[in-house]
Amino acid sequence: MFYKFIIFLGIFFISFANANIFKNINSFQADFVQLIKNSSNKNIEYKGQVFIKNDGKVLWRYKSPIIKNVYINKNFAIVDEPELEQAIFTSLDKKIDIVKLLNSAKKVGQNKYSAKLYNVDYEIVVKDKKISEILYKDELENKITIKFSNIKQNISLDDKIFKFTAPNYYDIIRK
Repeated sequence: MFYKFIIFLGIFFISFANANIFKNINSFQADFVQLIKNSSNKNIEYKGQVFIKNDGKVLWRYKSPIIKNVYINKNFAIVDEPELEQAIFTSLDKKIDIVKLLNSAKKVGQNKYSAKLYNVDYEIVVKDKKISEILYKDELENKITIKFSNIKQNISLDDKIFKFTAPNYYDIIRK
């Protein structure tokens, strides 16, 4: 579930750049805090950075509580887990039409939009024409909030950061 969510967000951001109010976004970089609250009110907090280009390349760099990197290139994802010395390579088999989702997003407040995909409702908070927060409840009823800070848009991002080369000692898992 965790990997599906991260992959979804990567595709979400790429497509969000094509939504009307963000049609001129070519890249997105930000620090993030992802808070997951389960039904018994236990919280898990992840922190890191995200890098996105509108050509389909995404990198989620998790820095705490664990180090993990999630690379997405269009319909393929690699989850690099340095602490486990492994990488998971997977094709994205479920087509997600995020462009359609975002084009149907409705403005519900001064800086809020709502959208729906696969029976999940998303709330998107925008500040200064930048995505500052995404909130939703996943299929396990976890409440998820992702807050972005130090947001940079339309900056030059070197394609080298989106390439992953596994060290020789890594276990490679293909799904």
